[in-house]
Amino acid sequence: GSRFTRHALALAAVGSLAACAPPRMAALPGAAAPARRLPSPPPPTGHRRVIFQWELKDQDMTARGDGVARIAYPDSVRLDFFLGGGAYGGGAAILIGDSLAVPGSDIARRLVPPRALLWAALGQLVIPAERDTVVRVDGSTLRADVGSPVHWRVTFVADSLVRLERVDGGRLREWVERGAGQRVQYRHETSGRTLTLVLQRSDAVNAFDSSIWRF
Repeated sequence: GSRFTRHALALAAVGSLAACAPPRMAALPGAAAPARRLPSPPPPTGHRRVIFQWELKDQDMTARGDGVARIAYPDSVRLDFFLGGGAYGGGAAILIGDSLAVPGSDIARRLVPPRALLWAALGQLVIPAERDTVVRVDGSTLRADVGSPVHWRVTFVADSLVRLERVDGGRLREWVERGAGQRVQYRHETSGRTLTLVLQRSDAVNAFDSSIWRF
């Protein structure tokens, strides 16, 4: 199986980072495209193991290490986070369908985004059905506001999901962005918490042992 090396632990107070009010959402950019639908590429199938490095920055701490995501498409994923340097700690989460379980320490709960944003980090759009969707296009970039009032803002480049934003009361509450260089970032605007993942490798594998879906 895949191997990875744990990196040095960096868990230290970084001072109080003042959390500010979530920013207001700007108008949706681009040209109106009322006939366009959101891209819906066929969902992946099979099983995949993804190795990544992670860094968490919160108001009172910074931590980093390695992790692994074991994905059984179309609807199940287990995440394990390891603190660097062999230090005790980290966290884990299991997502099966609509059920997301994050047992254990406070740091584990800080490391795992909510269900829709977790799937967005893996490149899939899994959000609740809404009545209204407004779509605008700017070159190869398609953006959409979903819901009335808006609950989600979605950004695709070609058929690839690159950003999902959760909106409440006209303000941006939290978001996930898939950037260049296999980099994924999650930010919770109210708390100021940021989780950055850098993907190291992604391998198709055989089915996982059923024991990984239990804690």
